[in-house]
Amino acid sequence: MTQERASREEAILTRLTDDGTLTVASMAEKLGVSEVTIRGDLRALEQRGMLVRTRGGARPSSFKTILQREKVNVEAKQRIAAFAASMITDGDTVMMEAGTTVASITGHLAQRRDVQIVTNSTLVFNVARTNPALNIILAGGVFRRESESLVGPDAERTVSDFNTRLAFLGTDGFSPERGLTTRFVDGAQVAALMSRRAEETWLVADSSKFGQAGFVSFLPLDKVTGIITDSGLVAGAAEALQEHTRVCIV
Repeated sequence: MTQERASREEAILTRLTDDGTLTVASMAEKLGVSEVTIRGDLRALEQRGMLVRTRGGARPSSFKTILQREKVNVEAKQRIAAFAASMITDGDTVMMEAGTTVASITGHLAQRRDVQIVTNSTLVFNVARTNPALNIILAGGVFRRESESLVGPDAERTVSDFNTRLAFLGTDGFSPERGLTTRFVDGAQVAALMSRRAEETWLVADSSKFGQAGFVSFLPLDKVTGIITDSGLVAGAAEALQEHTRVCIV
C-alpha cells in the first residue's frame, strides 16, 4: 500500500468516526482525487471489514475499528491508563494485552526506568518503542486488524515463556455474570494466558463496557485482582462488581 493511499484511508475512517457517514463526492473533493479513486479505497476498506459501502458513499461496519474506538471516551480512558501506570515501578515486569485503554498506559511511563513489557499489541508497541527506558518483547503470530494484535499459537508460545508481576487486560464487555468477554476466540486465549503468567491481573475498561457481552467469556471476575474503570458506571454496578473483585474508580 502506498503512503498516499494509507493517508486517504485514514481520512476516510476519521470522517466515518466523526460523522457516521460519508459520500464519495465529498471525500473526492476533500482529498483532491477522483471519485473513481475514492470508490477503490472504499472497496478495499470494505473487503477488510472496516466499513460498509452504501449508494454513493459508506457507513461504519458493525465492528468499530481501532481508529474509531480510540476516539470514544478519551478522557476516561486516559484517567484509567494513568492510574494503571502509577502501579508500575522501575524495574517492573508487565504483560499488556490488546486494547486502546491498555495501549494508553505506555504513554504514562515516561518517568519509569528498565520496565520489561511483554505484549501482543501493535498499539502498545507503537507507543512504547519511542521510550528507550522500556524493554519490549513483542509476541509473534497472526495479525488481527480489528484489534491491532498478534494472536494464535506463536503469540501464545511467546507469552507462556515469561512471568510478570502485572498483567493489564482490555475487554469488549464485562459483568458479574459473564466476567471478561471478547469477540474473538484467539484473542481470548492470549488474554487468559497472560493472566495465568502474572502475579496480579487488572482489567482496564471504561464504564461503557459494563453489561456488554462479547462472543467469548475468557476470565471470571474473581480471577482478576481488580478493575480500573471510571465514574460513569450505572447505579449499583460498583457494588455488584465488588462482590467479586476490587474496583478502582477514577
